[in-house]
Amino acid sequence: MSEAAVKFRDVKKTFDGKEFVLKGLDLEVEKGSLTAIIGFSGTGKSVCLKHILGIFRPTSGSIEVLGQDLGPMSSEELTQFRQKFGVLFQSAALFDDMSVLENVAFPLFEHRRNLKPAKVYEIAEKKLQQVGLESKHYQKLPSEISGGMQKRCGLARALALDPEIIIYDEPTTGLDPILTEMVDNLIVETHNARPGTTSIMVSHDLYAAFRIANKIAMLDSGRVLLYGTAEDFYNSEIELVKRFVSKGMKRK
Repeated sequence: MSEAAVKFRDVKKTFDGKEFVLKGLDLEVEKGSLTAIIGFSGTGKSVCLKHILGIFRPTSGSIEVLGQDLGPMSSEELTQFRQKFGVLFQSAALFDDMSVLENVAFPLFEHRRNLKPAKVYEIAEKKLQQVGLESKHYQKLPSEISGGMQKRCGLARALALDPEIIIYDEPTTGLDPILTEMVDNLIVETHNARPGTTSIMVSHDLYAAFRIANKIAMLDSGRVLLYGTAEDFYNSEIELVKRFVSKGMKRK
């Protein structure tokens, strides 16, 4: 058995004490894997993601991340622990009034205060180079670069603290097919360039999940319906999985 980076054990979550969004979620994300969490809208994907980050606490059950139980952690401890994560948000979520370079440097100034500014910017430039963004764009504002460049900048910022887990939150939603393929390839290249790093992609895009993920977890009604490889999904006799696969594998 591979070591788990994330473990959900019978996790249940309700916000109003009546309806449960997560209904006994059991899931182990293998360390070093590129795992996709998929499912129809409203199945608990985003809630699952926010539990991994410690933004939400489970109503019952437990969550371990990198061998540590998040349950007993204080807010301050969680803030420190989150430095082990890098997150690429759906819209890149860059600071509008900061340059590309300043956006990437931001988490370093926040969490590596022992570093001199020159060293911070040196690291930020290195991260931008790693994601393939040319230096001529470093002093531009986010509004002055393309959507693809914004994604690259957002990923460079996510990598700034050398995280052990990288999370991609619906990274291709609303993008055209060309840009979608670029982001998919960027995720794979980033994962392959960082051995041992765990990548978790929350997505509605089954085509991308099948193409780039090592493992796929499909959620339904707050539980894991199926967890396995793309081949496991193709061969599944579960009716809902068969419907999802037939409707989701249309992108060429």
